[in-house]
Amino acid sequence: MKRAACLLLILGMSCAASISGAADAGANYPSRPIRIIDAFVPGGPSDVLSRLLSQKLTESWGQPVVIENRPSIGAIVGFEVAAKAQPDGYTLLLAPQAPLTINPSVYVKLPYDPIRDFQPITQISSGAYLMVINPSVAAKSVPEFIALAKAKPGDINYASTAANNLLAMEMFNYMAGVKTVNIAYKGTGQAITALLSNEVQVFIISPLVGLPQVNAGKMRAIGVTGLKRSPTLPDVPAVAETLPGFESIVWHGVVAPSKTPKPIVDKLSRELIRIVRLPDVKERLNSQGLDAVGSTPEELSALIKSEIAMFAKLVKQIGFKPQ
Repeated sequence: MKRAACLLLILGMSCAASISGAADAGANYPSRPIRIIDAFVPGGPSDVLSRLLSQKLTESWGQPVVIENRPSIGAIVGFEVAAKAQPDGYTLLLAPQAPLTINPSVYVKLPYDPIRDFQPITQISSGAYLMVINPSVAAKSVPEFIALAKAKPGDINYASTAANNLLAMEMFNYMAGVKTVNIAYKGTGQAITALLSNEVQVFIISPLVGLPQVNAGKMRAIGVTGLKRSPTLPDVPAVAETLPGFESIVWHGVVAPSKTPKPIVDKLSRELIRIVRLPDVKERLNSQGLDAVGSTPEELSALIKSEIAMFAKLVKQIGFKPQ
């Protein structure tokens, strides 16, 4: 009996120490610089958002928040690095929708698991894409572009930087009954350069980086990928006006390596939600055609799981073959 009592006492002390340690971790966090991994090259929508968040977090906590770009096709390298990082709150990942919820359906093998390897923190933003073309393309609308693609099957190239704009364009091909050819790039900056040089003729792009190019006349916007027109570009029709039911929404979130202590997750979530809801941040996102979100870890987790199932079904429906 005495031995059992001692074991129970030791176990209780161990649990108390563990709980106290976790609480202390949250209370003292952050005590050194934080890195945000961006799985794309600088200049894209992830870069814009990660730098906005790093600036605000640095101002809030007085600790440097640095951006580490780890670009690759499909964002796979950056996500693998983040998945294998220490779960201590000092490595965060600016996570676009595609590598979390679409990659499992379009790549045969991934070096990370979006559910097992990451702890959701919050969803930052959500919005429709822009469908843009090189101004030299002889089309000024989605119907004209479809007619051109049908007249020249396989002659039109499209850029992709991640599974979401890849799948969006493949869905467009399927619904419009056309064939355009994918050319993959490591980031939006490279894809923009390719479009401007007419290496590719069409690109489904985040408004965060696409709008300045459209406003400068360097690209022609022929459609938005939401079901309705965007208040930011009311004169640009929704692709769904030509292809009923066509929709592709892009969102970004922040995740950490799995097993990051809950007090740190909670502290990060509260602070990032506060930042996302600041008037100047909301205005910045709205001006670029995006909505500020700010969700709980549980809400982001549920979104990831539901979209993994949704995109798996969509990939089978359109007959896309995983790479």
